[in-house]
Amino acid sequence: MSQRPTLEEIRRAPKVLLHDHLDGGLRAETIVELARETGYGALPTTDPDNLRQWFEEAADSGSLERYLETFDHTVGVMQTRESLVRVARECAEDLAADGVVYAEVRYAPEQHTTAGLSLDQVVEAVLEGFKEVPGIRVGTLLTAMRHKARSMEIAELAVRYRDVGVVGFDIAGAEAGYPPTRHLDAFEYLQRENAHFTIHAGEAFGLPSIWQAIQWCGADRLGHGVRIIDDISADGVKLGRLAAYVRDKRIPLEMCPTSNLQTGAAASIAEHPIGLLRRLNFRVTVNTDNRLMSGTTVSQEFHKLVEAFDYDWDDLQWFTVNAMKSAFIPFDDRLSLINGVIKPGFAQLKWRA
Repeated sequence: MSQRPTLEEIRRAPKVLLHDHLDGGLRAETIVELARETGYGALPTTDPDNLRQWFEEAADSGSLERYLETFDHTVGVMQTRESLVRVARECAEDLAADGVVYAEVRYAPEQHTTAGLSLDQVVEAVLEGFKEVPGIRVGTLLTAMRHKARSMEIAELAVRYRDVGVVGFDIAGAEAGYPPTRHLDAFEYLQRENAHFTIHAGEAFGLPSIWQAIQWCGADRLGHGVRIIDDISADGVKLGRLAAYVRDKRIPLEMCPTSNLQTGAAASIAEHPIGLLRRLNFRVTVNTDNRLMSGTTVSQEFHKLVEAFDYDWDDLQWFTVNAMKSAFIPFDDRLSLINGVIKPGFAQLKWRA
């Protein structure tokens, strides 16, 4: 039996990230500098170390609503073209430094227009920042806020930029009271345009949210989807109709373990549904959600799972290949990364172990 992969070894593995929010992954130092440059004066502290701690503590409340409040400050300093280019570039740098070879990073363009930028200018600034970093491919997901009424506009924006780096669409925000069916026209438009989309569902709200996202809206993937566990018996022997459908159709679940603990969707990593879902061979992927608020990286998420479930290199490769299979880029590109980068990279690490 080979030894468990260490955090340092996991950092060297080629990883894939499908669920990461641009406004949830800023460096604390960057927030302080951008606040000073742009005149944003609402930060709780201007000491980077204290600010980083504030974000993690505020996000650790066990409430999704409280968690979402932390974004007022990150979005607050992301209102100029220069700040968006910088944040996107640093995001790609940080992910590449953690061994990520392909990432899909999401953000809501409508939240970055208060200083006068148009939606198109916001998208172009972020794309520019991502392209400045070699060694990693970053696709962009454009997010509409589920409590607002601009989803069709953002869906059209995603289609307009899909040949230059925008790979898909998403809706996010508080689930309760804002079902995905409120945005049915946008999802039907995207399907007519052969466009990809994921939907935040089954994080803070239960099975009806997942059911609507899939059966009414036609989601390609589920953002989180952790509450699918409510349709599975505790021993995993019996799957309800919805859980069976999700597994049979290989609908990818964008799992974010640490974030789920913070928002109260799971009590501990060891009790996180990802353990059972992996055993049952659901299409599970491992993600960060918000690296700043959760104080995490993809490598750290993997390492926590290794410690909780005794996973080995084969398990980590399985999660990674799942993610690459589920990415919103062409089949040939996915296959090239799986066979040319991911499998050889893991083979080398397994050989060393």
